[in-house]
Amino acid sequence: MLPTRPYKPKDKAKVEVGVQVVERWILARLRHFQFFSLMELNREIRRLLEDLNQRPFKQLPGSRKSTFEALDRPALKPLPAQDYVFAVWKTAKVSIDYHVEYNRHRYSVPYRLAHERVDLLVSARTVEIFHQQQRVASHLREDSQGGYSTLTEHMPKAHQRHSEWTPGRLLNWALSIGPATRDVVRWQLESKPHPEQGYRSCLGLLSLSRSYGKDRLNAACLRAIKVGSPTTNSVKSILQQGLDQVTETHQKAAPLPAHDNIRGPRYYH
Repeated sequence: MLPTRPYKPKDKAKVEVGVQVVERWILARLRHFQFFSLMELNREIRRLLEDLNQRPFKQLPGSRKSTFEALDRPALKPLPAQDYVFAVWKTAKVSIDYHVEYNRHRYSVPYRLAHERVDLLVSARTVEIFHQQQRVASHLREDSQGGYSTLTEHMPKAHQRHSEWTPGRLLNWALSIGPATRDVVRWQLESKPHPEQGYRSCLGLLSLSRSYGKDRLNAACLRAIKVGSPTTNSVKSILQQGLDQVTETHQKAAPLPAHDNIRGPRYYH
C-alpha cells in the first residue's frame, strides 16, 4: 500500500466521496436534533446509518447493504487469534563485547558475530536480532539506559566462568580477607553502570591475596581508601611498592616564625 500525498484528496477519491455521503445523509440530518447523552446520539446515528445503507443506488442495482452481503461478507475471515504487534526495524553493528545497543541499552548476541552488521526487530516487549535473515538472539526489551541484557550461551568460554559469580559471593570472599577489602569491592561494584562490569576488577583484586597474603591485601585496601583511590591498580601499586607496610607518623607542625612579611589573621580585620 502507498500512502496518499498530503492535501491531495484526488489520490483517494472514493474515500472522500464516502465521507461526503456520510456528511450529507447522517451529519447534516443530525443538526435538527438535540441530544442529552451519547447513548441517544449513537442510537440515532445507527438508525440513519441503516437507512443510508439500504438506500437504492441511482445507477447500479441494489444498495450498499445488498452489495456487502453479496460481495464482502462471503470473503470475510475471522480476526487473528493474536493481536497485531507493531514493531520497527533498525540496523546496528555488534560491538567488540558482542552486544548491540538500542535506546542506550545493550543486548547480547553470539560472540562470533562481533563487528558484524545485524538487524533489530523491536516491539514494545521484545528485541529480536537477525543476522543474514536468521534470528540469532531474542531479549525482553529493557528501558534502563546503560544496562546490559546478556545471555550466558552468547559468551565465550572464558567469559562464561565469570557468570558463576554474583555480587554477594564477591563481597563474602572480600570480607573473609578483611573489612577494608570488602569496602573496596563494594565500591568497584557500585561505581559501574552494571555490577557485572566490575567482576573482572574484583577478581583481579581478590587474587592478589595469593601473592601477598590476606593481611597485606587488606592493609593495602585500607591505604587505598584513605588516599581516595580504591581501584585494583592502586591497591596493586601499593603492594608492589610496599607502602602497606610503612607506618604512618604524624608530627605536629612547628609554628611559623615571626616575620614582617607574615601579617597574620588580624591584618584582615
